[in-house]
Amino acid sequence: MSKSTAIPRHIAIVMDGNGRWASKRFLPRLGGHKKGVDALRKCVSHAMFRGVRVLTLFAFSSENWNRPAEEVSGLMHLLAVVLAREVPSLHAEGVRLHFVGERKGLSGKVQAGFDEAEVLTANNRNLILNICFNYGGRWDIVQAASSLAAKGEPITESSLHAAMGMAHVSDPDLIIRTGGEYRISNFLLWQAAYAELYFTPALWPDFSSTELDQAMADYARRERRFGKTSEQLKSLSGSQVSV
Repeated sequence: MSKSTAIPRHIAIVMDGNGRWASKRFLPRLGGHKKGVDALRKCVSHAMFRGVRVLTLFAFSSENWNRPAEEVSGLMHLLAVVLAREVPSLHAEGVRLHFVGERKGLSGKVQAGFDEAEVLTANNRNLILNICFNYGGRWDIVQAASSLAAKGEPITESSLHAAMGMAHVSDPDLIIRTGGEYRISNFLLWQAAYAELYFTPALWPDFSSTELDQAMADYARRERRFGKTSEQLKSLSGSQVSV
C-alpha cells in the first residue's frame, strides 16, 4: 500500500505545554503538570481503544534538571504520587510499563517505584507504555555505544539499536509534539529516522481524544516510502494483492 496503514502501531508524544497552560490560568506551573496527568490517562485509554500497540511518552528530559529547583522537586513528588495512584489501574487494563532513561540520578524511592511497576505489569499485553524519564536521545546513543565498547563488541546499526533503551519495541511510526513548537528536543533521535512528525498548537493538558484522532487521521493520509519511490510502492502493493 502506498498510504500509511490507518492505525500506527507505535505512537510517541512530546508532552509539551503544561507550564504555559498553567500560566494562562494564573496557576503555579506544577498545576499544569498535574492537569497533564489527566491528559496522559485519557491518551492512554484512547490509544488502546483505537488499537495502538505501543505508546511512548516524553515525561522528563535530561535537560529538564535545569528548570527551577522548586519545579523539579514538585515534579518528583508528583511522579511518586502518580506511580502509586495510576500503576494499579494501568495494570488492571493490561498495560505493560517500561521506564526508559538514566536512573542513577533519581532517588531510591523513584527507582524502586519504576522497578516495581515494571515487574507488576511484565505479563500484560494490551499496550506497551514507555515512559521516557530523565531521558535524552543523545544519552541513549552514547550509553548504547559505551555498553558495546565495554564488551568489546563491534558497533553496527543492528548492535547499536539492540543496546538502546527502546530496543524492546519497534521504532515509532508517528511522533506527535504538542504545544506549538516545531522540534523534537532530543527525543528518540535514533528511532525517529523514518517516523512521521505531527505538530499541534494544543497545550498538553488540552490534548484530547479528538486531538489524537486528528493526528492519526493525518498520519493515515501520508505516504511512507522508506527510500523507495511511489511507483515501487504501488508495484509492491499490486503484487501483494495478486498473490
